[in-house]
Formats: sequence, structure tokens, C-alpha cells
Amino acid sequence: MNLIRNYRNWRRYRDTVSELSRLSNRELTDLGITRSDIPFVARKSI
Repeated sequence: MNLIRNYRNWRRYRDTVSELSRLSNRELTDLGITRSDIPFVARKSI
């Protein structure tokens, strides 16, 4: 079960980073984050 949960968390992290990376700087600013915040925000999503 731990392996499955870890895999799902990793996928959610990767998907979040990918989706946020596609946004423009303007869109990220509207959300209140910067490009350097993306990994931190993605970690909070899991």
C-alpha cells in the first residue's frame, strides 16, 4: 500500500509542476506565486 500511495503522490506532484510550468509569468503572478515557488506549491498539493 505504501508503494501505491508514494507513486500516486509522485504523480500528483509531477502533474502539478507540469501544469504550473505551462502558465505564463503573468498568470503565475495573478496566482501569487513565482516560477521558483512551483516545486514548493506542488509539494503542498500532495
